[in-house]
Amino acid sequence: MNLNVDITGKSFTVTKAVEEKKDQNGRQKADKNTNELLWTVQVMALDETGGEVINVTLAGNAAPKVNVGAVVMPVELIAMPWATNGRNGVAYKAKSLNAAGNAKA
Repeated sequence: MNLNVDITGKSFTVTKAVEEKKDQNGRQKADKNTNELLWTVQVMALDETGGEVINVTLAGNAAPKVNVGAVVMPVELIAMPWATNGRNGVAYKAKSLNAAGNAKA
């Protein structure tokens, strides 16, 4: 199940350079539906209750153009809870990351 994330009142700052999302063999993963390459961007989500660092997956055949320190707004951010081999967590995916001044969520 995918859950839409309400980003109202939150800011997002890029904290680590864009990286290829890789499989266990070190090959870059591709989206199962579109076959576009997958990328990971680490951001800090911040609101009045504090901050949390999350990794956001983006699909596209070119690396997203975001720089460390840039304030961005995820477009169509979703949370995907997962559980495997006794481990669990939440993965995040967005359609894109726009510069905060250009956000169209």
